[in-house]
Amino acid sequence: MAELLELENVWAGYGDAVILEDISFRLGEADSLALLGRNGMGKTTLLSTLMGATRFKSGRMTYRGQDLAVVPAHGRAQLGLGWVPQERDIFPSLTVEENLTVVARPGPWHLKRIYDLFPRLEERRANMGNQLSGGEQQMLAMARALMVNPKLLLLDEPLEGLAPLIVQELLRIIGQTVSSGEMAVILVEQHAHQILPLTRQALVLERGRVVFSGESETLRKDRAQLDKWLGVGVH
Repeated sequence: MAELLELENVWAGYGDAVILEDISFRLGEADSLALLGRNGMGKTTLLSTLMGATRFKSGRMTYRGQDLAVVPAHGRAQLGLGWVPQERDIFPSLTVEENLTVVARPGPWHLKRIYDLFPRLEERRANMGNQLSGGEQQMLAMARALMVNPKLLLLDEPLEGLAPLIVQELLRIIGQTVSSGEMAVILVEQHAHQILPLTRQALVLERGRVVFSGESETLRKDRAQLDKWLGVGVH
């Protein structure tokens, strides 16, 4: 598997505050990574660092062999990074279809394919962004990221606060996206049992440091370590 992303001894944070300490991992083309840890342990900060939204302190961060740390935030989407933040950040005054087409870049993900994957969005294509339910907004945020045609998709707690039926639908869609082999995926989620079966690798953060890096299946079977690091997030 060709290497897509590599972090080596990365330190990063906000202002003078250091949140991430000595982070190292590798991700191959079309690979998948579950990024786990309790609240406040640095998961979102790690995704934000990849997207250029934090202060990079030291270390090495390369994407397809290119030094990612020197690429400005606005240039990272052009390199092939797609980000679905916790806040979703959809455009409330645009229709669903306008939200999708305004960011579209050439590639295998186009409007028809998005609607095939998200039939609910096709039904609501003329609705404004602020007329959607929370689950529909999350679908739109994911679909919009795919329309950028990324090589690396970052999903920050896409299942948070959603009804069980919507969670199951999104898990199906995430599973299809991972198994398509068209992009690598880093998936942040509180509930390990939901995403470890979908990913090949897992990384657990504890107070901004890596405490586990290995295969998702190995971690899934280690109930003691899961309980130690994630506590009530394990079922």
